[in-house]
Amino acid sequence: MKTTRFGVSMDGELLGKLDSIVERRRYPNRSEAIRDLVRAALVEDEWSASSGEVIGVLVIVFDHHQRELSSRLLEKEHGRVGEMLATLHLHLDHDNCLEAKVIRGKPDEVQSIADELMTMKGVKFGRLIPATAGRELR
Repeated sequence: MKTTRFGVSMDGELLGKLDSIVERRRYPNRSEAIRDLVRAALVEDEWSASSGEVIGVLVIVFDHHQRELSSRLLEKEHGRVGEMLATLHLHLDHDNCLEAKVIRGKPDEVQSIADELMTMKGVKFGRLIPATAGRELR
């Protein structure tokens, strides 16, 4: 794909904040930072469109001593084989586990699955991270 150059005008304060992002995240240049900001906005639009397929990563922390919670989480996962693509399970300490679950589907379906899992008794923390299958991004 051919790259097109264009100019961007912004006030000095906003440019300073962009430069801080470039430096803090170690972008090689402003262009790469702006490309990432545009891609993030496109993923946000993809999720709000509610029609296409998206990917979400659900992160949960839970007490693995909570009665049957691990079994209930696994049961939900097996009941959604097409949507639940993968799970990473980590033992944080003697009591707590972290799981990262990759979920595929329409935005409202992914959110519904995440909400169902995050609100189970014994889940201490849950966050859905919107992602994309990347088909529309360059």
